[in-house]
Amino acid sequence: MATFLAVPLKQTYEVDVVKPFRSFIQNTFSSANPDDYNTAISEFSKLRNLTITKSVDKHESALEVLYRYYDQLTAIENKLPVSENQIRIQFKWRDAFDKDSFFAGKNTLSIASGAYEKVCVLFNIAALMSQIGEVQNHESDEGLKTSAKYFQQAAGIFGQLKDSSLSICTQDPTPDFAPDTLNALAALMLAQGQEAIYRKAVMGMKEAMVVKIAFQAQELYADAMKLMQLPSLKELWPRDWLPVVATKQAAFHAMAEFYQGVVAQKAKSYGEQISRLRHAKELMAAAVTRGGMNFNFKNEQAKIQRELDAAQKDNDFIYHDIIPDVKTLPGLGRAAVSKPLPVPSKFSSSFVDLFEKIVPIPVYDAVNVFEGRRSQVTSMEIGRLQEQTNLMNSVLTSLNLPAALEDAGGDKVPQSVLDKAQQIRDMGGMQYLERLMSDLPELLTRNREILDECIRMLDEEEKSDKQLKDQFKERWTRTPSAQLTKPMREESGKYKNILDTAINADKIVQDKYGNHRNAIALLSKPTHEIEKALPSGGGGSSASNPAAKELRKMMEEVESIKAEREVIESELREAKFDMAGKFMAALSADGLVNEEALSSEELDRVYGPLRQQVVDSCQRQEMLMARIQNTNTQFTQSNASNQSAAQREAMLKDLAAGYDGFMGLKGNLEEGTKFYNDLTPLLLKLQNKIGDFCFARKTEKEELMSDLQKTIARQPSGPPPAAPTYQQPASTRQEPPARPPPPTFSSAPSQPPQSSVPSYPGAPSAPSSSSQPNAQNYGGGQGWGQPAYSYSQTMPPMPSGYSSYNPYMGGYPQHQAYPPAPGNQPPYPTQGGPPPSQQGYPAPPYPNQGYPYPTAPGYPQQPPQWR
Repeated sequence: MATFLAVPLKQTYEVDVVKPFRSFIQNTFSSANPDDYNTAISEFSKLRNLTITKSVDKHESALEVLYRYYDQLTAIENKLPVSENQIRIQFKWRDAFDKDSFFAGKNTLSIASGAYEKVCVLFNIAALMSQIGEVQNHESDEGLKTSAKYFQQAAGIFGQLKDSSLSICTQDPTPDFAPDTLNALAALMLAQGQEAIYRKAVMGMKEAMVVKIAFQAQELYADAMKLMQLPSLKELWPRDWLPVVATKQAAFHAMAEFYQGVVAQKAKSYGEQISRLRHAKELMAAAVTRGGMNFNFKNEQAKIQRELDAAQKDNDFIYHDIIPDVKTLPGLGRAAVSKPLPVPSKFSSSFVDLFEKIVPIPVYDAVNVFEGRRSQVTSMEIGRLQEQTNLMNSVLTSLNLPAALEDAGGDKVPQSVLDKAQQIRDMGGMQYLERLMSDLPELLTRNREILDECIRMLDEEEKSDKQLKDQFKERWTRTPSAQLTKPMREESGKYKNILDTAINADKIVQDKYGNHRNAIALLSKPTHEIEKALPSGGGGSSASNPAAKELRKMMEEVESIKAEREVIESELREAKFDMAGKFMAALSADGLVNEEALSSEELDRVYGPLRQQVVDSCQRQEMLMARIQNTNTQFTQSNASNQSAAQREAMLKDLAAGYDGFMGLKGNLEEGTKFYNDLTPLLLKLQNKIGDFCFARKTEKEELMSDLQKTIARQPSGPPPAAPTYQQPASTRQEPPARPPPPTFSSAPSQPPQSSVPSYPGAPSAPSSSSQPNAQNYGGGQGWGQPAYSYSQTMPPMPSGYSSYNPYMGGYPQHQAYPPAPGNQPPYPTQGGPPPSQQGYPAPPYPNQGYPYPTAPGYPQQPPQWR
């Protein structure tokens, strides 16, 4: 039965996506309907939670859940960007191969990145594919076909992750996301896909093709084995992975030789058949050595043995064919039928975009830029018209037109003045302007306070981050605040410049208000008060004056030009555009939005004719003003003899200028009020965004500090100092040897005391006073009774003609000689060889206590400390 390896899943933790998504949509897509996205956000959150619980099932239904979630992550990349400075959601994932060991490396990683969440889900898709491929019925054709498909898809996914993991992980990745790990997993999945195809081929394909598939399988397993043996990865894999892979590399080489032997038999090359079967037997024996308990090719091994016995018997009795050396035989062919499959753009066939009504951020940004261009064009053209109209009104006011034509008797208020006064009163008069003037400082103060609070929060967060960075140095690994807050600071600076410009504009409006305040106040009063305030003067009759008649016609043309300009302004403001559809089409077709080209083309198409109308209107005004000035000169010359009307005419000019000033001030103040009111929600959105950012950074800071504290607490501060002798327990205290008695001198030469120990060959001699310990006398320093040998030296040699890899020689660290056992070496080593228990003579039956040890003169007597 086939044995396949399955990659474990990465584990994640629940996060709140509802609040950050809702806040971002409300702040960014202000025109979005809450009903359009509240349900979508809730469904997205449920789908993520389902991936956590459902992915433990090794079934295609669990894979479909991962497919749907991955496709949703892909769909919202351009709509709801999850990043450290936009939608800040901290996704935390655990290493797939985490062994819960302190020395296993970084086992969890948290990054506020939608791309990180996406690649982690993609990793789990590949891992679950390997698990589903593992549990298939490998005795059936359909089960092997399914396994081969999923292993090849997993190989393609791991290969893609290898190329993108480091660019997505802004911090050091967990071990399972290291490029070497992903490369090894991709190679392993590709080899298992080849194995599944091999087992399917054995059921019905010709032996010549099976040879190529089997030999390619051993090549792929050899590649996987080489990658998995990298020093940085050898401790990462589960304990049985390397033996299984090493076993399969040798076993599939053996099966390739076996089937090539079958091909040789059919070609009546019986000697080659026997040579290849012998080699296959050697390779399978090596597979047994490598795999141990993980060896799973017993049926194949028995089959090889049966075929070899039969072939040798037939050759001995019938064919007598010469058996060549396997090294002289032709090499085996290869057939790479297992290939990594590309990652599809969408996994799920029933995918439905939950956020379909939200436009992608590139399209949304392009629409905003277009609206800015449109507003600029509209403001410029309308500004030209208003500037020309103000110029025309100022010229007419300086000429006292049309009031001079209506003031025939000099004792009544001209009708044009009465009409203007009525308009001012209908609009609220002087009180309305004063109320608008008093509201502006309050609106400015409110916006200024909001902006100052935004800057204060950014400054405090950055200050806190710098302090922690200075405290923890390189251990403080999160992204510096200065990098993340740069867009928000730029936005704050932009709003600060806007407010400074608005303050200067407010001063200009106040000066203009002071210049026209008296005239506006008079026009705001009832008609009889205007008549009372207007000086009387001798007006001349203009009914029969040809110049007067001509001026009246020209005044009608002036009103016609003003009416036309109102229509042009209305068309400029109300022009309709469908740029979102154009940008979406461009994004779908080209993958990007060329906003400048598309916007310029559409603006020229719509505003081109209106721009031409503005140019024509300005040219007509220029010619009309020249004619009015010439005709008015004739009109004033005919009335030059009437000097009593000079004061009255001056006041009428002031009233006409006051009316123009009122209309200008009203427009400016209303525009300023609207500007401040529109700016307030933008600043509040910025404040909310900065507040969410600071809160997320605070949460991240607390988690990181908690991790650092745990790491610091687990780190040993160093070995404790040795306790003084007097503090040691009496049972373990080692007392120094007693001082020997002083020697006695006599006339006879001193003889050393005779030992009662019977002498025998090889008995240990007494050490001299100058002797030093010699570790070579004790079996290489390993202690008595412990031979120095390596476990790897007992392994059988590998057969010739195949890969020299041995997991117990090169693949794994060799077993080292045992270290010396504490307390086994005697305190006073002897010279001249090992202790008696290791020599050819039996050790004397020393009692446990009190037996004298052979001593030298003046040397303290110590009992031997045999084990």
